[in-house]
Amino acid sequence: MGISTEIGTTTPDAIHVRGLDLSTDILGHFDFVDMICWLAWARRPEPREKDMLNLLLVTAADHGLTPSAISARMTYLGAPESLQGAVAAGLLGAGSHFLGTVQNAAELWTRHAKDLADDTTDEAVLACARELVRHAREHRQAIPGVGHPIHVDGDPRVPTLRRVSERNGYFGRHWRLALAVEHVLCVELRKPLPLNAAGANGAVMADMGLDPLFGRGLALIGRAAGLVAHVMEERHAPIGPQVWNLVLAQDERNVLKKGAAG
Repeated sequence: MGISTEIGTTTPDAIHVRGLDLSTDILGHFDFVDMICWLAWARRPEPREKDMLNLLLVTAADHGLTPSAISARMTYLGAPESLQGAVAAGLLGAGSHFLGTVQNAAELWTRHAKDLADDTTDEAVLACARELVRHAREHRQAIPGVGHPIHVDGDPRVPTLRRVSERNGYFGRHWRLALAVEHVLCVELRKPLPLNAAGANGAVMADMGLDPLFGRGLALIGRAAGLVAHVMEERHAPIGPQVWNLVLAQDERNVLKKGAAG
């Protein structure tokens, strides 16, 4: 068989995506979440799935001047002709520390909850959480999905993510394990490492039975919207030059024009 894909095909008269005619079957009938699922799953989402996916996309859209937003703005400073370059620069930093953590968390919850059932006792879930934390500490491994440099007393997004998960029937053993890990870290070990949005979204992905890689993909899709907004703002109200001068001002060997670092 030659080179091919099951996702889409084209002819002089039509474009087909997963077997449906883009012009007559999809346009005007699908919204964006429908299309994401049709592309990835070859089916449209159930209403409760769509509710959760919209939640994950919106959660990832923007968190202010994060490393991804700063990267996008600084790239736009150097290449204002390249919106795509600026957005790509912001997305390239989606890794194990920022944004991409949802995949790492989903993989962790899935691996450690494999022997748990959704109706497992709280004591058994807590024991599993203690073993997860013990293993991570013993091997000096960071636990993805916990802690936050700003929301040190608790991520304000997590209660809403939990509430919507419960409403849609996606609050299962992975969510329970994630919250138990938070308890072990914050209460038993007295470490300021509450569950963050990435950890909660990882639990959502796991309780929905979705591929953790798809979770990272959703985070990228959502963040792309926020980065476009940052670049558009940068065009009209630039802060890139101030960021550059602020960095230079940290080293007294750099000589800046008076007031440049302000």
